[in-house]
Amino acid sequence: MTVKIGINPITWSNDDVPALGGDTPLETCLSETAQAGYRGTELGGKFPRKSAELAPILSSHGLELVSGWYDGRIFDSTVDEEFAAITPHLTLLRDLGAKLVVYADTSRGRHDAIFAPISQRPRIFNGQWRDYGEKVTRLAERMAAFGVGMAFHHHMGTIVETDEEVDQLMATTGKSVGLLFDTGHCLFSGGDPQALLQRHLDRIVHFHCKDVRRPVLDRARREDMSFMAAVMEGIFTVPGDGSVDFLSLLTPLAARGYEGWIVVEAEQDPAKAHPLTYATKGYASLLATACKAGFDVAIRDRA
Repeated sequence: MTVKIGINPITWSNDDVPALGGDTPLETCLSETAQAGYRGTELGGKFPRKSAELAPILSSHGLELVSGWYDGRIFDSTVDEEFAAITPHLTLLRDLGAKLVVYADTSRGRHDAIFAPISQRPRIFNGQWRDYGEKVTRLAERMAAFGVGMAFHHHMGTIVETDEEVDQLMATTGKSVGLLFDTGHCLFSGGDPQALLQRHLDRIVHFHCKDVRRPVLDRARREDMSFMAAVMEGIFTVPGDGSVDFLSLLTPLAARGYEGWIVVEAEQDPAKAHPLTYATKGYASLLATACKAGFDVAIRDRA
């Protein structure tokens, strides 16, 4: 049960809202990622998209590429169309040793939806799940044959957001469709992280560790805030700085034999939450919790 601890560069720079860290150089992000102790990073908008350019940059900081987000459109596209569109992204990940792609289905207006009240996000109707699951499975099988597995990301403002929708996705897809489990998105959607994790332990292939500030969460749901408005208000933070009991989640994951990455992903306003300070805090907390949960954590070589 060996895991590595990575981070998403959204701690430094938010691709959806360039005002949040948009002027922070990639060099700063990567040097502070390494300084905080992380073994790897997910992709961000400032990263080169050619492996020959990105590989030496990551290597110079002693970092691995964990994975990378992809704005999927499989609900609205054919499998052939979607696979053709994602192939350059998969190629970059495969070239740099990433085993999984962070795949979120952003069909039907995800980007607009994260700026709209949470009640107005797009949905799948009950009669559409069987065909949708079959299509997602075929896409995941094509990805696996290419060499990069699918980690499907349930996400606020998308057609797979709630615990019930994750259940439907898992029930209608094959095992080639892995689940990216995200504590923050589960809670923001009104879910129960412990129960959702227990139901789908065998399908979890990637883990995003968002801590949540409960007072902001409660207000965001009560006031029907948009996803990004809640982010601006500070709904998310790094592990150890909010209300999530990560030990209760990581312990069964370790017992099941999960191996791979556990990733700090905590979008905040970097002007309010100093990135290096929070990245360091999140790493220390997650490392201690992962070890207590029974994981063998691969520690970064600081030599």
